[in-house]
Amino acid sequence: MNSRVTVPAVLPSGVRTQAPISTDEGLDRALGLPSAVLFVMGSMIGSAIFLTTGSMAAVMPSASLILVAWLCGGVVSVCGGLTYAEMGAMYPNSGGVYVYLREAFGPLTAFLYGWAGLAVFWSGGIAGVATGFAEYVSYFVPALSSTHVFWTFATPLGSWTFSAAQIVAVSSIAVLAWINYIGVRSGNRVNVLMTVAKVAGLAALPIMAIFFARVSPEWTPVVPPVARPLAAFGVAMIAVLWAYDAWYSVTWVAGEMKDPQRTLPRAMLGGAALVTLVYVSANLAYVYALPMPQLQGVTRVGERAASAMVGSSGASFVALTVVVSTFGCNAAAMLAGARLLFAMARDGVFLPAAAKVHPRYRTPHVAVIALAIWASVLALSGTYEQLFTYVMFASILLHLVGAVGLIRLRRTQPDRPRPYRVWAYPIVPGIFIIATTAFVINTLLERPRESLAGLGLLALGLPVYWYSKR
Repeated sequence: MNSRVTVPAVLPSGVRTQAPISTDEGLDRALGLPSAVLFVMGSMIGSAIFLTTGSMAAVMPSASLILVAWLCGGVVSVCGGLTYAEMGAMYPNSGGVYVYLREAFGPLTAFLYGWAGLAVFWSGGIAGVATGFAEYVSYFVPALSSTHVFWTFATPLGSWTFSAAQIVAVSSIAVLAWINYIGVRSGNRVNVLMTVAKVAGLAALPIMAIFFARVSPEWTPVVPPVARPLAAFGVAMIAVLWAYDAWYSVTWVAGEMKDPQRTLPRAMLGGAALVTLVYVSANLAYVYALPMPQLQGVTRVGERAASAMVGSSGASFVALTVVVSTFGCNAAAMLAGARLLFAMARDGVFLPAAAKVHPRYRTPHVAVIALAIWASVLALSGTYEQLFTYVMFASILLHLVGAVGLIRLRRTQPDRPRPYRVWAYPIVPGIFIIATTAFVINTLLERPRESLAGLGLLALGLPVYWYSKR
């Protein structure tokens, strides 16, 4: 049976009316509320929580400010989730934010969002997490590390290396593409199993700190002797928002969600709030496990902290947790990202074949393959830090526009049914908009090369859009 919702149609006179569109897209509505909450958590928790606190401490050596940054990231994510939840309840279709932007600002803005997802922030996020996965696999198999280089080539942009770690990263993407190809239920089962395992692993860190931590963090002064503390805080927030990124991805799979008008808002709020609790607890364990000088610049901070508390067995436990965490994160990412491309193809602005639903598995199988191929290309280029810097700039910029879309929809479609309305409007969307605007400006000033690269890839979508319209 087809379910139907109404969406405003603009008549030639400019008068808006309500025209029905079907929410039955031929996909399998298999995701309930528990699965949706775990999907949010699984999408958000990847490798960043285990890798980024050391780089934050290098630019901002203050335990107080590090924890404040992680709390701020949680507040921003919750506010963004609540903002998008209203639009998700209005448009419970595959594609999520792409659909909201199309309704608020038109097809060009929506296309640029989808293009950026494919070219930059979502495929780049998959590549970055796969790189983190490979980094920790090498803990158990040193021959698969990034230091095991097969070839090095000179390019106009600098030297490019091909290493064993890149093979591992691309292989993990290929396996997850196959899992998502054969069904949303198989992809969801992998995500649920991996999410439970990695949350349990992260929960072990604060427990270790309670019994084995030997460090008393210096909570004062709050602002350390940093030449530009606000700029340093902004740079540290790049890492934080990378760790919190993907809180919105559950909107992309609304077309495979049971009762999405009710499930989606609850999943976004519950998932983002639980991840905030997990992240702050893990960072408390870090600052109690390692003195600030030992924390600064450490890449594998989770491993180093566990090793300091319980020895080599703790380091091995964390390394295994990261392997599970990153693999599970990309399991959710592959599932969600393919639905974005599926929605674009249905609108005729992406490869038409990506709109196909597999007759047996009921998955957008061509979209899965396309996303996996491009993410693999990105995994073969760039370092981990470069990936998450340009990924985060493009992602936050476009989700800032998406939040503004809610304000526009409130004005242009006041009579449209809204099963959920964001709390404390316009305060909650305002917090998200102000915070993300500050982040975009600071990243552009402090990381201009990566930011401009992200904008350049976004601009490349314009000729693609014009060609697709022809």
